[in-house]
Amino acid sequence: SRLDPSKFVSSQSFTMASNQQQIEQIGRAFVSHYYTTFDKDRSQLGPLYQPQSLLSFEGANFVGPQQIVEKFVSLPFKALQHEIKSCDCAPSAAGILVFVTGDLKVDGEANPLKFSQVFLLIPVQPNTSNFYVHNDVFRLNYG
Repeated sequence: SRLDPSKFVSSQSFTMASNQQQIEQIGRAFVSHYYTTFDKDRSQLGPLYQPQSLLSFEGANFVGPQQIVEKFVSLPFKALQHEIKSCDCAPSAAGILVFVTGDLKVDGEANPLKFSQVFLLIPVQPNTSNFYVHNDVFRLNYG
């Protein structure tokens, strides 16, 4: 199912006038859910996306839940562990913008990879508290 932040925040509807505290709660609840699911079984992330959702993964684009999950499942590693270093949430014209940075440990490697990821979370219906990932942009940080 889609992320239902009502499990984490009050059942009030999300509106563009929602306060920063509610935006932070929704964004952080999403981040926790997303990376926990990704690390345990990334094939289960499909319900967070809609047919119009776009993933930009290292510059390659994937549209809709099927293509997005196929990309995640095809990644050439078995074990993953995301360690979030920062999570910034801000209101946008349409929903909530979430910017995440962190370390990514792959298959037990000692040296983690650095990553950045941006999500645009949009309410499934206006003035509701159910969100989907409209845009997802992922980059490894080299250098």
